Amino acid sequence: MSAKDFEEEFKKEFKEGGYEPSEDKKDEYTIGEMHKTNKGRVFEAAAGGRVVLCGANAYEQKYYFNPLFRQVPESIKKELNIISVLFTQEAGGIFTIVFEEDGTISIETNADEEDITYDEITAGLLVGEVRRKRQDLFEALGLYYRIYVLHENPADILGEEE
Repeated sequence: MSAKDFEEEFKKEFKEGGYEPSEDKKDEYTIGEMHKTNKGRVFEAAAGGRVVLCGANAYEQKYYFNPLFRQVPESIKKELNIISVLFTQEAGGIFTIVFEEDGTISIETNADEEDITYDEITAGLLVGEVRRKRQDLFEALGLYYRIYVLHENPADILGEEE
């Protein structure tokens, strides 16, 4: 999914859902209350079977957490918020964490073509650092996705790891 597609789906999902941040929160990255529309799978369709977990946009200074995962513990939501926001503050552009169809997690970053401040090298290094430092978190989220979203049998998943 391109950066432009992500932004269009983000705006469409929350405009139709009636979401408007409060005046004091408009310029901040926030987890906030996300109102889910009746089109809960719009991001999955837009990503070709992949599901966006969260993302941050340095251009609009916004953070998005997919309401499909509202049952994820608050501490993990906050950690994902911090990872996303710090990444975009350091490298710029748009940062997304996406579930692949098989339950693995991809970290993606891209930028507008006109953005001369975006540094691809820094972004690549930061992606590697995030993957290394948060490997356990991403493995746990992958298991969560496979069990609760894909409805795979936990015994089968644990059998694969042996």
